[in-house]
Amino acid sequence: MHASQGRSAGLGLALASAFAFGGSGVAAKPLIEAGLDPLHVVWLRVAGAALVMLPVTWRHRDLVRSRPVLLLGFGLLAVAGVQACYFAAISRIPVGVALLVEYLAPALVLGWVRFVQRRPVTRRAAAGVVLAVGGLACVVEIWSGLSFDAVGLLLALGAAGCQVGYFVLSDQGSADRADGVEPPHPVGVIAYGLLIGAVVLTVVAQPWGMDWSVLGGTAGMNGTDVPAWLLLVWIVLLATVIAYVTGVIAVRLLSPAVAGVVACLEAVIATVLAWVMLGEHLSAPQLVGGATVLVGAFIAQSSTPRTPSGPVALGSGASGAVAGAAERPEADRAPTEGELFADRAAT
Repeated sequence: MHASQGRSAGLGLALASAFAFGGSGVAAKPLIEAGLDPLHVVWLRVAGAALVMLPVTWRHRDLVRSRPVLLLGFGLLAVAGVQACYFAAISRIPVGVALLVEYLAPALVLGWVRFVQRRPVTRRAAAGVVLAVGGLACVVEIWSGLSFDAVGLLLALGAAGCQVGYFVLSDQGSADRADGVEPPHPVGVIAYGLLIGAVVLTVVAQPWGMDWSVLGGTAGMNGTDVPAWLLLVWIVLLATVIAYVTGVIAVRLLSPAVAGVVACLEAVIATVLAWVMLGEHLSAPQLVGGATVLVGAFIAQSSTPRTPSGPVALGSGASGAVAGAAERPEADRAPTEGELFADRAAT
């Protein structure tokens, strides 16, 4: 494929991935309001996607022996942890707010690098953190004494924290590429992450106690009744399977920096969809704060030192994020594990 054609295809796939991921909360919230527990909605999403991806799991079964820690980390943190916290958060606070809070993950990664690993960060990265935190203060309207549900905000922060945990885990394997070890296939890791996440969530969510009759009824979307099963298909196929696969392919076709920029559109898409389809309106200060969070997250993400085993600073789950890339031309290197796997399981 010609370079320009590959880039155009990559941009299209990255946009499709951001749109698919951004719509997950919009489809899930009506199911929650119809009577399903947030954990049950998460289980339906992950278990359904794991079932669809079973052929991929079988094809890459060698990963169980070669990369067990990576698979467990992806399943526990990037799939089960992020999604459980995010879906629980949107049951209490607006979808756009939950996702914007989750977008603090790149800033939190830099905090880990600076204060836990005690490694230097650039001034530009620090400025990005300050912008992101300041934007968050506007999103939650802190001058009003936290007008949003405090538990919902903590759950959204929990989703960001789970992303940080997985990003840090991914970075631990980046040295393998420097040693000439081929990284695992990203779609295989996603398939196993979904399978492991489904097993964990089965124990936690206990779906045998779920009110299955809800799926046979309808759910309200801003005054319009929509078949609940259709929303479930949306969550499983569009917002999970298609979103992950298109995101991974997009990262391979684009440079990490471009993929990171497009990934930031996810929060915008989610906010707009929630506004149009759920009637969740945000005030002017919240919109300004949301834009500030995205700018700060992008600055923090794009300011990571580019060393072979450098810290991972990633965009939240969509087409993925960046960092730790060796200082070689983009056309001469393969994506690092951080770039390939930080594909939000989040939203």
